[in-house]
Amino acid sequence: MLCRGAGRAIGHEPQERAGACLKDPSHAPRDALSPGRCYRPGVGLGFGLLSAQLRPGETDWTRTYDETIALAVEAERLGFTSVWTTEHHFVDDGYMPSLLVVSAAIAQATSTIGIGTGVILAPMHHPIRLAEDAATVQLLSHGRLLLGLGLGWSEVEFIGLGADARRRGAAMDEILRILPQAWTGEPFTYEGSVYTLPTVGVRPTPSSKIPVLVGGGAEPAIRRAARLADGLFANAPIEKFLEEIGWVLDECAKIGRDPATFRFIHYSVLLPGPTRAAALERYRDALWAMQWKYSDMEASASRPLPPPAAPAFTRDVEDMVGGRATFAGPPESLVETLLDIRARAGVPVEFVSRSHLPLLEFAEQLDLMAQLAEGVAPHI
Repeated sequence: MLCRGAGRAIGHEPQERAGACLKDPSHAPRDALSPGRCYRPGVGLGFGLLSAQLRPGETDWTRTYDETIALAVEAERLGFTSVWTTEHHFVDDGYMPSLLVVSAAIAQATSTIGIGTGVILAPMHHPIRLAEDAATVQLLSHGRLLLGLGLGWSEVEFIGLGADARRRGAAMDEILRILPQAWTGEPFTYEGSVYTLPTVGVRPTPSSKIPVLVGGGAEPAIRRAARLADGLFANAPIEKFLEEIGWVLDECAKIGRDPATFRFIHYSVLLPGPTRAAALERYRDALWAMQWKYSDMEASASRPLPPPAAPAFTRDVEDMVGGRATFAGPPESLVETLLDIRARAGVPVEFVSRSHLPLLEFAEQLDLMAQLAEGVAPHI
């Protein structure tokens, strides 16, 4: 068992930062972490998606980035297997734009936890620079990077970054072909419909293979992942996720790929509470603020600071979670739901809890994480 204040990090010899209680940022309450809870090492649940967003009325991102690193450290201490970040651009609340920069900072603040990007919007990045930055994080983290890539959807982002949204699928296909060549360190040349690269060797090279995961829900994206990537990072509702798994298995059969070489990672919002109704009521405002922001992103790009609060949610809370990968209730019911997904999938599904809610105060977020670490993670 790994207890609060224990001296051993998961899988490593004792280090000064490993196993010690989280040193809260100066703005956080010192008693945010109650004593007495213990956790099993090596639990099978990731945590995210860290986004470093301002709360309504704020204009300084220092708190959000301090808390991002602190939450990653706490996720490792609690025994989560991985911690994940998420990318968007030009949002008024500063939704995290630079995932590999933050991943490098997390790498230096932690020792054992996997560091995932969920996801980098790959067609908005030059593939050579993406390869360089990912290799650097892999070196700094001693092999802990999980490189999740996605297409992106916002025209504002594509235009602002000088990328062509109409060619994003082709760009992703080529990026997935370029990255493995770049990471060999040997000179190579690439000529495609989107990218033409001169003969160059990309260095440094990663110390170990970087797993590349593809996020998305459309069938072409899922089949592309089966052909060219190491896994899928998906947050589809259960029935849709099972369909996506079918597409992967079908594509693997077509190309002669052993599906055992492919990782299936499903992320969902997990809200613990004594009952489903109590959990939804407790986290309703924070969940709504997170959901609403996606509909507000493009409009917010040209809006002055500070970011506004989300409009009040006046419908039944069940309308907020219906048709989404959002599960609420006692920890044992969350475990049952995840195990049912794995059983129905027929493949070894890994899970990530998308339970970072930017509107929550720091102490509330720590409590949510502790409940998942104690009641859910050890059982999946």
